[in-house]
Amino acid sequence: MSDSVSTRDHDEARQGEAYAPTFTPEDRSGVRSAPSPSFSAVLDPGEYRKKFYIESYGCAMNFADSEIVASILNEDGFGATRNYEEADLILINTCSIREKAEQNVRQRLHLFRQAKKKRPGILIGVLGCMAERLKDKFLEEERLVDMVVGPDGYRTLPGLIEEAGTGQKGVNVLLSREETYADISPVRLDSNGITAFVSIMRGCNNMCSFCVVPFTRGRERSRDAGSIVRECAALFRNGYREVTLLGQNVDSYYWVEEDRIVTFAKLLEQVALIDPLLRIRFSTSHPKDITDEVLFTMAKYENICNYIHLPVQSGSTRILQLMNRTYTREWYLSKVERIREVLPDCGLSADIITGFCTETEEDHQDTLDLMRKAGYDYGYMYYYSERPGTLAARRYRDDVPEDVKKRRLDEVVKLQRTLSEESNERDLGVTFKVLIEGDSKKSAEDWRGRNSQNKMVVFPKAGGAYKAGDYAWVRVEECTGATLIGQSI
Repeated sequence: MSDSVSTRDHDEARQGEAYAPTFTPEDRSGVRSAPSPSFSAVLDPGEYRKKFYIESYGCAMNFADSEIVASILNEDGFGATRNYEEADLILINTCSIREKAEQNVRQRLHLFRQAKKKRPGILIGVLGCMAERLKDKFLEEERLVDMVVGPDGYRTLPGLIEEAGTGQKGVNVLLSREETYADISPVRLDSNGITAFVSIMRGCNNMCSFCVVPFTRGRERSRDAGSIVRECAALFRNGYREVTLLGQNVDSYYWVEEDRIVTFAKLLEQVALIDPLLRIRFSTSHPKDITDEVLFTMAKYENICNYIHLPVQSGSTRILQLMNRTYTREWYLSKVERIREVLPDCGLSADIITGFCTETEEDHQDTLDLMRKAGYDYGYMYYYSERPGTLAARRYRDDVPEDVKKRRLDEVVKLQRTLSEESNERDLGVTFKVLIEGDSKKSAEDWRGRNSQNKMVVFPKAGGAYKAGDYAWVRVEECTGATLIGQSI
């Protein structure tokens, strides 16, 4: 079993952010608790003759994919419902990154199977990253589902649903070198109407030894730049004020448009020029690919947020080599230094894995030391769980005892909480421009929103005629480990 921890663990910490490890509630210890997945928005049932229910687990890419699926199903006559017991079609969009995610999915499938016993006509399908690896178990051995569809097979859902309705098993787990779903307008699920994810590329060419993504999502391919800009512009016209550009490795985005090349920096600029009121974030950056061109573009446009998620995974050069991360600790720290040089007020977060194969106490201390030197504002932390089919599973023995992995994870979490508190304390007395996302989770008398550095800010509604989607200048007067608290000025 694996575990994941986030230091964004207080009530105002936003769930489901780009690259958050899972979309689940967190208790105040920071350990993620039982799954609370993303549910579909309820569309007008009068428009549709059938109902679908979808749950999503994992990274932001999975949530973006579920919005594509919702669009395809709408076209096929399905409307969304929040109640799986009244659905004609139940889908679960899966994640294989952690063993815990797979356990959660399996538990949900057994629950849905009970609903199918009461209403035999219900169809159950598994989508996403677990599809290829576990299709035989789900379909034949355990007989939990009627359909299994991989990340590149969503266009075939209508045909697979029809096939499954006849008693046949619907399967499409083929990976594509071209599919980007660029022509499909996503149906925004669980949207606050202010922030949205926009997928700019799919797949990954980095063969990190611990990661299943290249095997479950295929090779890297970029989406047509024009379609990305049009989607972002349409979101802005419809009242959205922030987009997060998504990819497994956004900095390697590459699109050839007639006689010109669109790099990620140039794409960022095109989206920034839509309107100064449209704020842009992105995730995730591989340290080896983020360029000065990207940093200088961020510095040039005020509406490109000063925040970078820069996964490090380990602070030990030896472990980084085993992980096939293609950089050393010294190189990574020099990249952090360059970010601070070009963007002095840039927010920085990271992913960290404890207990990777052969990790020693010295390696672990290297990670803690790197965290102190990098000074992360917050982070997402895990202990290592071997994933079948990965390079690490084939090459190395998972030889660090689980209790040692957990103890090291606890030390990493405690250090990151200290770093997060210190970072927030440095913001006391500082005034930030905050995009209001909605009511505070604790009180309808307060607004909540994020600043450019991706920190959650809470401030009273009294004293300002604001609404969700407005920008407010807020002076920070108090803080917790995860939230800044202030007054609008």
